[in-house]
Amino acid sequence: MKAMIIDRYGEDVALQETKIDIPEIGEQDLLIRIHAASINPIDFKIRDGKVKMLLSFQMPLILGNDFSGTVEQVGSKVTKFQPGDKVFGRPRKSRIGTFAEYISIHEEDVAIAPSNISLIESASLPLVGLTTWQAFHDVLQLKEGQKILIHAGAGGVGTFAIQLAKTMGAYVATTASDRGYDLVKSLGADEIINYKEQDFEKVLKGYDAVFDTLGGTSLEKSFKVLRPGGKIVSVSAVPNKAFAAENNLGFFKKVIFSIVSSKIAKLERKHNVHYHFLFMKPSGEQLSKIADLVEKEVIVPVIDKVFPFKDAQKAIEYVETGRAKGKVIIKVESPLIAKD
Repeated sequence: MKAMIIDRYGEDVALQETKIDIPEIGEQDLLIRIHAASINPIDFKIRDGKVKMLLSFQMPLILGNDFSGTVEQVGSKVTKFQPGDKVFGRPRKSRIGTFAEYISIHEEDVAIAPSNISLIESASLPLVGLTTWQAFHDVLQLKEGQKILIHAGAGGVGTFAIQLAKTMGAYVATTASDRGYDLVKSLGADEIINYKEQDFEKVLKGYDAVFDTLGGTSLEKSFKVLRPGGKIVSVSAVPNKAFAAENNLGFFKKVIFSIVSSKIAKLERKHNVHYHFLFMKPSGEQLSKIADLVEKEVIVPVIDKVFPFKDAQKAIEYVETGRAKGKVIIKVESPLIAKD
């Protein structure tokens, strides 16, 4: 099969198209013929080596963290799926590799794709959907009537997050440029801060929650937006000691993460708020709930561009510009396995 790989870490490392064997499946695995995969910031963070403290991979490595496709084969103990099912999913971190024609994936990491949209659109949902679902339901425990700031509302995560927050009854503020204004307004944003002209931390006060997708100074300023006892969940900043403890990462990483997150810890204490670093976990069960929301048309996928498989490198470069509005998709169009 064809696959897009990297052979080392580095910001200047380009994807290489290669041919490798179709993966074998275990007794609880599915072999998926991939139709499409989406580009996510984690893809180039992995490539750059920025998450080596959390994730360790052997080279060469097939990149790609979510997909849509068709079940080709099922393991002997698989009970939820059968060949021919149209599915979407996010493989567990030890088994990434969706920039390829096939993937072997545990059945618990997969769900039936929404029936009312295309597989191209379904491919845009798993990673951003699970990230937002876990941020809002598990960490922030967002409630009806609460106020949340969602950074970068026109981005891949932001476009999904605005819609999910509105289904939960929240009041949503978001940051966007002039180019993204109409999009985030159409998705339901109640208040839009033009980050090129306004300082969001001077405009917004007394918020219950912040969903940070940017890190850096945007995260640091976000503490000023929250009421005492408010919560920030970040997917782009640094892990802290609490994250290391929750994930049983050991004493050494607790110390390292305590050091690198010391500035954030000071801001937590100063503003009397809670910070949580989120490293999303795959869940077919949660994907099924997301598919239900899509089928009810309360969440609509937002796609910026679709690239052919051979242009996967161009797709990553485009996402890295920060200009994408919604998700960027690689169309794989995997061939059928020849039957004996």
